[in-house]
Amino acid sequence: MDKERIARELIGIVGSDGVATDPGELRVYETDGLTIFKAMPDIVVLPRSAEQVAGVVKVCHRERIPFVARGAGTGLSGGALPVDGGILIGLNRMNRVLDIDYENQRAVVEPGLVNVWLTNALAPRGYYYSPDPASQTACSIGGNVAENSGGPRTPKYGVTTNHVLGLEVVLPDGDIVNFGGRTLDPLGYDLTGIFVGSEGTFGIATKVIVRIMRTPEAVKTLMGVFETIEDASNTVSEIVGQGIVPAAIEMMDNNSIQAVEKGVAAGYPLDAVAVLLVEVDGPKEEVEALVGPIIEVCKANHVREVRVAKDENERLLLWKGRKAAFAAMGQISPEYYVQDSVIPRTKLPPVMKLIGELSQKYGLRVANVFHAGDGNLHPLILYNSANEGELRKAEEMGAEIVKACVEMGGSLTGEHGIGLEKRDFMPLMFNDDDLEAMRKIKKVFDPDGLLNPGKIFPAAMRGGEVGPAGQREALDKVLRRA
Repeated sequence: MDKERIARELIGIVGSDGVATDPGELRVYETDGLTIFKAMPDIVVLPRSAEQVAGVVKVCHRERIPFVARGAGTGLSGGALPVDGGILIGLNRMNRVLDIDYENQRAVVEPGLVNVWLTNALAPRGYYYSPDPASQTACSIGGNVAENSGGPRTPKYGVTTNHVLGLEVVLPDGDIVNFGGRTLDPLGYDLTGIFVGSEGTFGIATKVIVRIMRTPEAVKTLMGVFETIEDASNTVSEIVGQGIVPAAIEMMDNNSIQAVEKGVAAGYPLDAVAVLLVEVDGPKEEVEALVGPIIEVCKANHVREVRVAKDENERLLLWKGRKAAFAAMGQISPEYYVQDSVIPRTKLPPVMKLIGELSQKYGLRVANVFHAGDGNLHPLILYNSANEGELRKAEEMGAEIVKACVEMGGSLTGEHGIGLEKRDFMPLMFNDDDLEAMRKIKKVFDPDGLLNPGKIFPAAMRGGEVGPAGQREALDKVLRRA
């Protein structure tokens, strides 16, 4: 690539303030939230419109330059890293709410809009946007679309794909197309459905049409304090087993509680082995009727204490603690490696027991904080890379957790995506024919393989390159035991 020539052409498309080539500026984009992966782009471009995105992509297509789109950089799978160099297209400047249709409960937004900004814009009229990743104060809706992100409200309201109706997309050749629309049942192939969760490998979303919802009449948040992880896990299964569908059920263990209380002081008891946050919402009478049965299930599972948030301030503080959990880990560990596998809810007790055993085996602490309501685990393996071998131990332990979750009938990932991190785990769930079918779909959208290369598919399918030091070795050890 003639970097200087390409940079001049890109400046002609987006302006001089929208192109970065200085190594110091590029370093900002070398990693996402999973910092064990690093890859530097050759050029960063910051467009302000779909037309500018299309212009940049056409240059990449013509020159056969690999390119990748990036939102807020909060991803946790290395999904937006430029592993083959090339051009990184940052969408942060495309952050507007373009239209709100309250009567039909629709909104149109740009991909760089921070998730919670949409709810902030809707709140004065009594509406909100349901998907609420823990990083919602930082993550972008375009990134949520790419990863099909979830969040605490997943058990009742679903993940991002349940709230996206249509998309404007720049394809890898620079064409601008529209998928879906404002209605629930558009004609033709469900290209919106296949695009959401495609991890930025099919195209670049430049507009997103989403459903918005009425703020519930009533909300109640309960905190259950437990002396064992098993009791807390059984409580989750029994609440759902009784036909109660909470808006959210979140679990945190003692390591997570210690970190959160040091960082946020949310009011979690420091001596608790685990806490559950259970939230119900809806019509006032329905919400009031659910509180009692939930408390009874907690009591049947030896809960030490159940606290019902007495007002909105206390409720928000409890949730502030949960959503600050990842950031708070710096209070108890210099680094962590987070996993994102999914299991059936009934498998919570055995998988939590296994994680405890692996913690002892590898000599690494684990902080568990996760979406218990839909079985989406987030074990944070605490390590210090300054200690020789700890990163490799963390990677191998993470691989064992992933393998166990799949063997229990679960999935590799719930919301963080496959990206670079889990691409070599794909054979745990899919055979060669499965993977080839997926790759054929990728080729339909991106026949030249320029858009976000090196993601999702195992390294062996594109020549055998690997991720960070130790990942291949750690994974090989686990796969040999499969």
